[in-house]
Amino acid sequence: QVQLDESGGGLVQAGGSLRLTCAASGATLTRYTMAWFRQAPGKERELVAAVNWSGIWSYIADSVKGRFTTSRDNAKNPIYLQMNSLKHEDTAVYYCAVGRGKILTTQDVDYWGKGTLVTVSS
Repeated sequence: QVQLDESGGGLVQAGGSLRLTCAASGATLTRYTMAWFRQAPGKERELVAAVNWSGIWSYIADSVKGRFTTSRDNAKNPIYLQMNSLKHEDTAVYYCAVGRGKILTTQDVDYWGKGTLVTVSS
């Protein structure tokens, strides 16, 4: 069983930065894709960023492109989400996720973290 623990969420003013960290435990993760999703109140969970085990394939949502970046140490954890120039609309619970192949939807996820709240004040 894989356990994912997110950290780094909190309250920040618009224009500020936060870095989220996701650490995996309970099993050896190799050749897994790791990803970040977010879910704002009243909205569906959406993919923000993903990177595969080698770092060769990655994805960043258009809504955060140029502001957010994700990185990992090849097949090892943790995975990071660096969030810069935060906007009020980035307010959401951010979830770490792991899957065996590419992650583009929630259906591609095998394991979920419990989430960490990011609140951006305008």
